[in-house]
Amino acid sequence: MTSTMNGTSQRPKAGFAVVLGANEIASAIAVHLYKRNWSTLLSHDPDPPVIRRRMSFHDALFDDAAEVEGVHGVYAERSLDIGPLLAAGDCVAVTRLGLLDLIPLGAIHLLIDARMQKYSVTPDLRHLAHLTIGVGPEFAPGNCDIAIETHPSKNGLILASGQTDAADSIPRVLGGVGGERFVYSKIPGRWHCAVDIGTRVFRNFAVGKLNGEVIRAPFDGIVRGIVRDSTEVPAGVKLLEIDPRGREARWTGIDERGRKIAMATMKAIAEESARRIKTGVFA
Repeated sequence: MTSTMNGTSQRPKAGFAVVLGANEIASAIAVHLYKRNWSTLLSHDPDPPVIRRRMSFHDALFDDAAEVEGVHGVYAERSLDIGPLLAAGDCVAVTRLGLLDLIPLGAIHLLIDARMQKYSVTPDLRHLAHLTIGVGPEFAPGNCDIAIETHPSKNGLILASGQTDAADSIPRVLGGVGGERFVYSKIPGRWHCAVDIGTRVFRNFAVGKLNGEVIRAPFDGIVRGIVRDSTEVPAGVKLLEIDPRGREARWTGIDERGRKIAMATMKAIAEESARRIKTGVFA
């Protein structure tokens, strides 16, 4: 495949890839795409808010430094900014523009929905790109070409038939701790935080405020994720995450779960591309 993006690249591109989402899973996939020479654009969706910001390209949306495993994310405010950024070949682009704004840029070779929207209506991605992949709950060949399972018991499973599991609201265990490591918003409002990701905190330490209500750390540990300061949040979303693992705590780069999902996505792309080329249906 060849890219239809504006500008001249210094190296041949695999194609134009759009990843919906700017969370850590979407970002892990974007890193792997970039390293396989895809012109990669992440389209941010504010629902749910991103908390693992040091493991993602989210902060590029605010022109802050955003780097994941040596790959840099750069903000593209306008559609006209995207072509030159990707043509330079030295970053992934991150934008607030939605899919309808991006379609006029040219043919999308690869579209991956990695927004991880557990309780929203699952979109139908078919016919929006040459190859479409749904990552997360309730995707199935029927609303996309290939679905990638993200449930902890089946993480990274590639589905050519059937449907990925629905969200079960049971967080995976990290360092022996499950859902207790998260603090959720009880009400909608504006979030203000007083600490950065990577900060060591202790139980009941005031990490921020939501509409003036103090939000405290549930136990001792490292701040692994926290909603960006001054963000408007709805009720019922994660505000922060504490990693209880002490010296084993990790809050940057790609974690084991994200890497497995990203590698499964790359494998699915390679296998489907080979199949289509062999059968003569892949342009």
